[in-house]
Amino acid sequence: MVASGKNATPAREPYDVLIVGGGINGCGIARDAAGRGFSVCLAEMNDFASATSSGSTKLIHGGLRYLERYNFRLVHEALKEREVLWSIAPHIVWPLRFVLPHHRGLRPAWLLRLGLFLYDHLGGRRLLPPTRVIDLGRDALGEPLKPIFTKGFEYSDCGVDDARLVVLNARDAADHGAEILPRTKVIAAQRDSGRGIGGLGGLWTVTTETADGAQQIRHARVLVNAAGPWVDQVLCQALGRKDADAVRLVRGSHIIVRRLFDHEHCYIFQNADGRIIFAIPYETDFTLIGTTDRDHHSDPGDVRITAEETDYLCTAASAYFINPVEPTDVVHSYSAVRPLYNDGASKAQEATRDYVLKTETTTDGPALINVFGGKITTYRKLAESALEQIQKQLGRRGAPWTAGAALPGGDFHPTGFNQQVEALRTAYRFLDPAHARRLVRLYGTRAWAILGAAKTLTDLGECFGADLHEAELHHLVEREWAASAEDVLWRRSKLGLRFTEAETQRLAQYLGESPGPR
Repeated sequence: MVASGKNATPAREPYDVLIVGGGINGCGIARDAAGRGFSVCLAEMNDFASATSSGSTKLIHGGLRYLERYNFRLVHEALKEREVLWSIAPHIVWPLRFVLPHHRGLRPAWLLRLGLFLYDHLGGRRLLPPTRVIDLGRDALGEPLKPIFTKGFEYSDCGVDDARLVVLNARDAADHGAEILPRTKVIAAQRDSGRGIGGLGGLWTVTTETADGAQQIRHARVLVNAAGPWVDQVLCQALGRKDADAVRLVRGSHIIVRRLFDHEHCYIFQNADGRIIFAIPYETDFTLIGTTDRDHHSDPGDVRITAEETDYLCTAASAYFINPVEPTDVVHSYSAVRPLYNDGASKAQEATRDYVLKTETTTDGPALINVFGGKITTYRKLAESALEQIQKQLGRRGAPWTAGAALPGGDFHPTGFNQQVEALRTAYRFLDPAHARRLVRLYGTRAWAILGAAKTLTDLGECFGADLHEAELHHLVEREWAASAEDVLWRRSKLGLRFTEAETQRLAQYLGESPGPR
């Protein structure tokens, strides 16, 4: 099989906007710009969300701990975005309730109560329920915890399938006419002040290279550097800068263990070092624990959890849970580098999580917009800010629109997820409940198109493992640019947690992958 992704008809040269980077920021900007009528090209050197954007804690949240640093603007914006993103993507964004135990040796209860009061009222919460105080000695939510924790607070945030959020933004950008190019690296970009069109001050001449070494020249009026951890490398290697140090790379690592508790609530634990960690129900049978904050000084493409980080997460969780978490309990782990704006903070955990946009212009050349930092929660607002900068260069075209437009498959009410699952099972009675739920969680209303006229499981084609069949795989290849087993099992889904090595090899063979080194 060959991945296509099926772009809409590619825009004609020169593009209004060429975006470097297929993470959440790049894909969010591409979607917004294409929807306003700009001609857009996006180039990502690997798969979408192959770095930072698939390595998050899988949360859409305001950032409770940022209140301690008086970062009210960021918290306000992030809290408002929770319900916006839930409303436009109710299949891949869902409400969660968090339990914050009061630790007598750390932040006082009055401070936690004040922070949660602000959290409830800063962001225009409408559908999410408010904070409540809980007696952990009597409430079932206290059962997995050590008996020393007797008081706690319960509050709302949202979960997200981060990698799918990225690919659905890319899909919608393509549906609005953008040219979307995964596995295509920008290797050079030069300003050409002599090719101005309509007084726009020249064009960028951009050289791209695909995995097979094929190169192509493209031109654009505005270049957006949204390369995440590689922002500085793009500035130095592709644009020829001598040095760049605007990004601070901070590694965040997570571990996944077998399910630690029976309910669907999450836990947020305070640590003596001032940090917090989360313990979150994950993919039905697992618990996700994270994250760490460590400065990362090596290749951002070579990121993996250290034994020290694993011990840190296990120790932090074991300080609260009755049953300790051991490194031997870990069934999977992942790490990613956050490209935070380098604001000079002394500690990684204190570096700003806000985004910063820097627009560079010349008297007769095209503009460059560099994107630094940001949170997955505020990607849509970041994109709107980027569009303001783009429109300063190219003229106003369209108004902000993404807050009210569903992402692919998300065209149903945010509280209607369970009804969608039941409707899918009614239409396809051969689906068991878990299979139907997984399909709606990943694809929303587009699950019907994937299943088509199938009357039995056999009609869905070969089963590669778990409940992944050919019909779903074809959708991922033809509509979502999947090209490898890793794309399918770890970014388009999390079925890698359930696949055997033999099943993974069969899937890779079906996709036409060359055998890799052992």
